[in-house]
Amino acid sequence: MNLRKQLTDRFTPVLKHIEKTQKAVNWSGSACIVISKDKIVTEQYWGNHSIGPLARPIQADSQFHVASVRKSYIGFAVAYAVYNGYIHSMDDLVTIYLSDHDRNVLEGTTIRLLLTHTHGLHMKDGTLFREFPAGTSWAYRMVSIDLLAAVIKVTTGKTIAEILQKEVFKRVDFHETGWYVKSNEKLVDVIREPNDRNWVTSESTEGDKMNMYVSTRELAYWGYLHLKQGEINGEQKVVKEIIELATALQSPRLVDRDLPQNGFLWFVKDLPALQSELGPLIPKGAYQILGYTNVALLVIPKHDIVVVRMLNSFGSPKGYDYLADIRSFGDTVMRCL
Repeated sequence: MNLRKQLTDRFTPVLKHIEKTQKAVNWSGSACIVISKDKIVTEQYWGNHSIGPLARPIQADSQFHVASVRKSYIGFAVAYAVYNGYIHSMDDLVTIYLSDHDRNVLEGTTIRLLLTHTHGLHMKDGTLFREFPAGTSWAYRMVSIDLLAAVIKVTTGKTIAEILQKEVFKRVDFHETGWYVKSNEKLVDVIREPNDRNWVTSESTEGDKMNMYVSTRELAYWGYLHLKQGEINGEQKVVKEIIELATALQSPRLVDRDLPQNGFLWFVKDLPALQSELGPLIPKGAYQILGYTNVALLVIPKHDIVVVRMLNSFGSPKGYDYLADIRSFGDTVMRCL
């Protein structure tokens, strides 16, 4: 997939916003791409792959650790399973597919609730327990991702990586997106505290773990593929209905209207919500995903725009409010329009 470049200074405030974020976090490299009306209008790279003196400069083929941005790919795999009937309904109980799990703890938990962070499950010291009744509140917990990955594998007989490779990556010629066990020269280091308990590595390349690296341009193209609902240059590369499922509002109606709203793991803009990562200026129908490395992908269909922010900073240093920062980032994009 290649888009024509027509660079403009219209989105300079977005670049300045990223530079402001750089000063608030621990980083060595970052990047930004903006796609507007089928053209790349902004493309910027800063810094190096690591803090070492001979570190490789950040460039177009540099692949960043995308952390939770990977969940948009997992969401696609679940949407694929629903669309093709492997999962009968989003409102099926998880225990229909994972019969070997604790039915008492999982009681009332559906596929929809796992996708929208409203399941109420939590894991601590290897023990699964319930924080709140299923479908009554919202909490961002990793256990839902593990359960969804298990459901995908048991229902389709395929891994997340296999589904994405066949249904997307081969069709649009992606070569800078993948799950890695070993480092290579194109992978950007993650700048983090040495003993950060949130950092984990994995030997899995099935697409179920937190070891996904993507180049800035391919993450932008991933967003563009969603923006265009799978149609590129007049050819339907990816099934439209899968993307529509993944990016539509799927959250149950909650009592607290300020909680975030989600599609298939994407954060979706519907009603204004103070705890959403989508700022107040962003219009209804937009969707975004944010990672713990401060990588973000924002898609605003109303304005035909995709924006990618790459950073290699793991976590939130003292004094850095990631939610305020990402909401402000989106609102800065809107002011440029």
